[in-house]
Amino acid sequence: MIRLNVILIVLVLASALGLVASQHQSRKLFSEIERLQSREQALEVEWNQLQLEQSTWAAHARVEKVARARLHMMTPDAQHILVIDADAGGKP
Repeated sequence: MIRLNVILIVLVLASALGLVASQHQSRKLFSEIERLQSREQALEVEWNQLQLEQSTWAAHARVEKVARARLHMMTPDAQHILVIDADAGGKP
């Protein structure tokens, strides 16, 4: 009888230790999930800001302004423009 009680006590203690370890692991993983979700949100905000910045820098009016001011570029006259038909196979 004492032997059975000792075995049962050992099994209960092992089960309790397993439960504590499992809860600890669960809390660690939950904390990691929270940290990664926070990082994901921060990266998403940064991505949206970069997309907005890219659209601002690539705006047609801005590109044209920089081309005229810094590079001294201008729109060519109509007689200097050659339109090539893509269906003609490169023949003018």
